[in-house]
Amino acid sequence: MNTMDRLFGWRHALDNPVSLGVVCAVAGVLLISPLLILVITRATSAKPEFRKELWDRYKSWLVIAPAIAVPILAGAAWTIAAVTILGLLCYAEFARATGLFREKLLSALVVLGILAMNFAALDNWYALFMALFPLTIGLIVVGTLAKDKPAGYIQRVALAILGFALFGGALAHLSFFANDANYRPILLMLFLCVELNDIFAFCVGKTLGKHKLAPNTSPGKTIEGSIGALVLTTALATALGHFVFEGTAFDSWPLLILLGVLISVVGQLGDLTLSSIKRDLGIKDMAATIPGHGGVLDRFNSMLLVAPAVFHLAHYVLPAVGHGQAQRIITGG
Repeated sequence: MNTMDRLFGWRHALDNPVSLGVVCAVAGVLLISPLLILVITRATSAKPEFRKELWDRYKSWLVIAPAIAVPILAGAAWTIAAVTILGLLCYAEFARATGLFREKLLSALVVLGILAMNFAALDNWYALFMALFPLTIGLIVVGTLAKDKPAGYIQRVALAILGFALFGGALAHLSFFANDANYRPILLMLFLCVELNDIFAFCVGKTLGKHKLAPNTSPGKTIEGSIGALVLTTALATALGHFVFEGTAFDSWPLLILLGVLISVVGQLGDLTLSSIKRDLGIKDMAATIPGHGGVLDRFNSMLLVAPAVFHLAHYVLPAVGHGQAQRIITGG
């Protein structure tokens, strides 16, 4: 695949059966969901608040699903642009909730770090991509020393480093996946598994949950829901991963099962991480951007830790991941 086709080509977007299957499955679910909601709400005599929440969530997914799928299908450049925007939106919510937005210089450094990480991904410059993480943290650490204002230094710098680490350093691994010729089925599988992991945990927890997983952090989560999500997500990722990585060293049952376990466990940890942040701040949601979901960060929190975990597992098993295309396409290395 030449560079322009990878960056902007959409003609072969659905050539891979996994890409086609995921898109068709999601479209099918969105088509039948209104009927399912009507059946559930009438059969259970659901309260008006619950009925409204279900419809709000459904309407939001009519926007979220295309917002995820269209950039991935449209080309690597659009994928990286979408991940960059996602990182900036997540940081904006984080900065507003924590008050870090008042620190103009630190916020500017975090934003520049997010942009730089995604630029390195677009350029397919892996050495720069890896170097930017410690270099940006170092810049954040010394960025406000000229102000000679030691009071509150640890708190504001720590918040800025956390913001960059999550929304730049971690999330940008999704962008670097776009340098792989097979990035479309990989990313579509990843998003599908991560989102269903949350749904599996919710559904199993609601039906079978009795024991709280972390009552002080996230009162609604149960051990049963967590285990149910682990089993179901692992099965889904194992099955899809077989077709995504068919014919490669990754296509072995132990590695595919490890992939599924990693997505489920790390995804749940990402969710609990954001819950811990929100409990510490004393808020329910990071924002009210998405009806029925809260903020953008509330919806995509699980992906923050899953993206780098899966990328480096794939990169360890398949060193060519992210390296199979022309490198330094902008800077000309």
